[in-house]
Amino acid sequence: MKFGIIKERKATPDKRVVFTPDELARLKQLHQGVSVKVESSDLRAFSDNEYKNMNIEVTNDISDSDLFFGVKEVPVENLIPNKSYFFFSHTVKKQPYNRKLLQALLEKNIDFYDHETIVDVHNRRLIGFGKYAGYVGAYNSFRAFGIKFELFKLPKAASLSGKQDMIAHLKRLVLPPIKIVNTGTGKVGTGVKEILDAIKIKEVSVENYLTKNYTQPVYVQIDVLDYNIRKDGQVIDFNDFYQYSSEYVSNFERFTKVSDIYISGHFHGNDAPDILTREMLNAKDCKIKVVGDISCDVNSSIACTLRSSTIDEPIYGYLPIENKEVDVFHPAAIVVMAVDNLPCELPREASEGFGEMFMEHVIPAFFNGDKDGILQRAKMTENGKLTPRFSFLQDYVDGK
Repeated sequence: MKFGIIKERKATPDKRVVFTPDELARLKQLHQGVSVKVESSDLRAFSDNEYKNMNIEVTNDISDSDLFFGVKEVPVENLIPNKSYFFFSHTVKKQPYNRKLLQALLEKNIDFYDHETIVDVHNRRLIGFGKYAGYVGAYNSFRAFGIKFELFKLPKAASLSGKQDMIAHLKRLVLPPIKIVNTGTGKVGTGVKEILDAIKIKEVSVENYLTKNYTQPVYVQIDVLDYNIRKDGQVIDFNDFYQYSSEYVSNFERFTKVSDIYISGHFHGNDAPDILTREMLNAKDCKIKVVGDISCDVNSSIACTLRSSTIDEPIYGYLPIENKEVDVFHPAAIVVMAVDNLPCELPREASEGFGEMFMEHVIPAFFNGDKDGILQRAKMTENGKLTPRFSFLQDYVDGK
């Protein structure tokens, strides 16, 4: 079995990797029948020499590999027919900008596995960069607050050595008694919570958050039933929400009335109600000053996310009354942080964590006959067709 680690070629450079040099060395040690080639790249957080020092072959041509592993979308012209690929395709939610990519995967008879579709038998994602997005998203949200109100200056996360360095900078801040709401309890939301707990911001209950005043910064972490209600008024359970999400509406406005910073760490399904609407943002009693939209679904669940921002220019202003982008320092502007590749600001740590998860949850499936169905569930395309699990994407592929 020949593994090939591909060079990232997306227009916005990404320094992350699926496997660090240490993980590839461990892979070869555990599975003697595996050969590994790394495509040479001057962009990675881990240099070619770091791989070579672990006796990993680095070359400009890895086309004889059976399995190719990357992080971001592979340009259509670089896809090799009749091979197997793992990367984030951003097609599962029928993103229009990547339709041609999925069409090409089918036309080129590629067996494709999306990192996003690697799940257990209960449909829980097994690998991802989510926690690292949470770390940087939380840090950037505080940084945005400091910039907007000229209270403090934090360096960009990308200039720091890692998570602990971010925490050290945040601990030095003297914050006013602000309220922070964090949506989501998955990997992203957990990453946000780790940062808030590390800098000793007090966590409070939903009821206390909504009704009490504090003399110190506080936060609340909420899940879908805390900010969505059924249209018919019934109170059922999480399964009902995920199965019948179109029967729900957002009641997030009760949090907008008391929150200074909103950090989104949720997953938003296509049929789920919008969370933070234009009406909420336009309300006279809306107190939100900063939105750290880690989810970064443009023109979707968070109305003020008009576009994704970048690591170089991570924030912009949003004027609710006109629903348009304005200068951050406009008196009525809400600051939006919507960087769509936050883990890139911690490329080494994020890659180390991702590789460990991949080694634990995915690699064994190649050698145990996929006894737990990991690869079967993750495979989106096979023999030039969508697999049954992903047949719902056929209209998307057809351009309908």
